Amino acid sequence: MACRSFNISHLALPVVTALISFLAYTSQLFFYYFDEAPLTSKETWWLNIFASCIWVCYYRSCTVDPGHTPKNWMPLDRKQLEEDCASGRQRWCRRCEAFKPPRAHHCKTCQRCIPKMDHHCPWTSNCVSHFTFPHFLRFLFYTVVGMGYLETLLFERASIIWASRHLPSYLGPSLVQLAHLFILLVVNSLTLFALAILLVRSIWSLALNTTTIESWEIERHETLLRRARHFGGYLSGPGGIQIRIQKQEFPYDIGIWSNIKAGMGGSANILSWFWPFAATPDRSTGLDFEVNGFEDSNVSWPPPDPDRIPFPAKQRNLDAAIKAADASYYRAVEARNSQKIKDANDAQVNRGIHRRKRFHERFDQNRKEDGDLSSDSEASGSRTSQNGEEGWRNSEGERLRDFGVDEDVEFYDEDDIPLGILIKRRQQKASQTE
Repeated sequence: MACRSFNISHLALPVVTALISFLAYTSQLFFYYFDEAPLTSKETWWLNIFASCIWVCYYRSCTVDPGHTPKNWMPLDRKQLEEDCASGRQRWCRRCEAFKPPRAHHCKTCQRCIPKMDHHCPWTSNCVSHFTFPHFLRFLFYTVVGMGYLETLLFERASIIWASRHLPSYLGPSLVQLAHLFILLVVNSLTLFALAILLVRSIWSLALNTTTIESWEIERHETLLRRARHFGGYLSGPGGIQIRIQKQEFPYDIGIWSNIKAGMGGSANILSWFWPFAATPDRSTGLDFEVNGFEDSNVSWPPPDPDRIPFPAKQRNLDAAIKAADASYYRAVEARNSQKIKDANDAQVNRGIHRRKRFHERFDQNRKEDGDLSSDSEASGSRTSQNGEEGWRNSEGERLRDFGVDEDVEFYDEDDIPLGILIKRRQQKASQTE
């Protein structure tokens, strides 16, 4: 299966290149030999202008670096970092061993944290991110407009053939031409339909200043809210810690005009939004984003999720040196969950638990323990209803991994290393390299 996926990913670029070439140039070959209605000079110019724009935007979507987190980057707002740690928000990437900026995610293909990651696009073999989104959107725009223009030309010729269908065959196009026209119409129509949907979805995301991943997170948050209502606003986190789930507004929707400017590289020049050679957003951006202020300043996105929170470390494994490296983090954790941690550790020893199980395993096990194998309702009030799951899917059946996110980084297990230890290791590594 790994080999198969590898081959498909490497075939994506040649397939897209062949598709653009087939529609853009063999269509002109068909029109050239279609005596009933050959291309006019104006039509030829427009077809090739759109094709050139598509090539430029596609090349830039594939080759522009999607970005990375700068070495030794640290959040400027230390107080907010402490609040995030205390509330269980994930700000540390275990793959990069570094802090993650807001809206960044670790891409399993690019093998690094991508600023404002939207998704990893297999058809460009590149991440759609803060730096590549404008190029990707322009590629979709010119592709839809160019293919829409080609569609009108093809239908015009098809209508001429249909109108003369009663004439002798030698007066019309050959069988090869008819087959060519049919294939062009089918391929162009299907591709246009699919890309038009993707373009509308991308423009909608641009207007709301959300990424595909953040749309998933918003839906996940709404699901957790519905679950938490049955348990007084709390869900069970790792080790039995009760995590408060309360409604949180998406912070990056700052108004349609400002959203579009931010998504198109910060420029208010409308013409530059459509210019294929427009500059890539400044590389100094992508680490901090304007917020709408609907929530308190110490509340960040994404909201707490029980399955994205690490198991608390056992007290006896915390030495004084590590505490000193990030004392504020441990104070926040201890103040909030000290008793819960102790109870959870005792329960782990007594019950012999070694690893936090996936949701379906926890769900089935708890149902057997409860002796209720017939009920599958979240609202039943059993303790199984409080558990989240790493394999949760949104209404379209998508998981985080479907967008290219490394799920092993996003979700935690019982034996994960605490954030403070990771910070200490990073500081030691930095001192050694210096």
